[in-house]
Amino acid sequence: MQREEKIKKITEKYSSPPDAGNERDEYFMRCALELAEAAAEEDEVPVGAVVVRYGAVVAADYNGREGKKNALYHAETAAIARACAKLGGWRLPGCEIFVTLEPCAMCAGAILNARIERTVFGARDPKYGAFGSVADLGDLPLGHRTKLAEGVLAGESAALLRRFFAGKREKKETPVVFPADPGSALV
Repeated sequence: MQREEKIKKITEKYSSPPDAGNERDEYFMRCALELAEAAAEEDEVPVGAVVVRYGAVVAADYNGREGKKNALYHAETAAIARACAKLGGWRLPGCEIFVTLEPCAMCAGAILNARIERTVFGARDPKYGAFGSVADLGDLPLGHRTKLAEGVLAGESAALLRRFFAGKREKKETPVVFPADPGSALV
C-alpha cells in the first residue's frame, strides 16, 4: 500500500473524537501512533503526527527521511505542510498537533512559525527534544507560543521506539570480508 493510502486509511478511522479532556488527546495520539507504526513498517524512525482543527483531522503524516531522502521530512513538518496546503495558508489558527515524540528544534520551530495553538506529544526525546528535554523553544520570547501537553500515551510511544531501535541493533549486518587477492575465490 502506498504512503498516501496508508495515511488516508489510518486517519479515516479517527473521524469521531470524544468531546474533550484526556480521552480526546489519547484518541488523536492513537492515530499518531498508528502512523508511527506505518513508519516503522517502512524502516523509518517511528514517529507520527496529526494536525487537528476544531476536533477534525486536517492532515497527518509520519517520518519519511529515509524513503524521501530528505532531512526535512519529519512527521511534524510533513503534517504541517499538508495542513498548510489543505487550509490554504502558512498560518494554522485553531490547530493542534499530536505527535508521538517530543519535537526536535526544526519541528518545534515549524510548529511555532505555523502558529499552531496547542502541541501534544507522547514520549520525551532526551537527545533532540526542543520543548523541554534539551532546549525549550516554547520558552523563548518569540512571536507565538504553543500550549504544551506532554506524556500522552508516552509509554506506548517510547515502547514503539525502543522496539524499533532494538530491531535495528539486531539487524546490523556482518561486515563483508574480501580476500587479499582479488582473483581468489571466497570460501
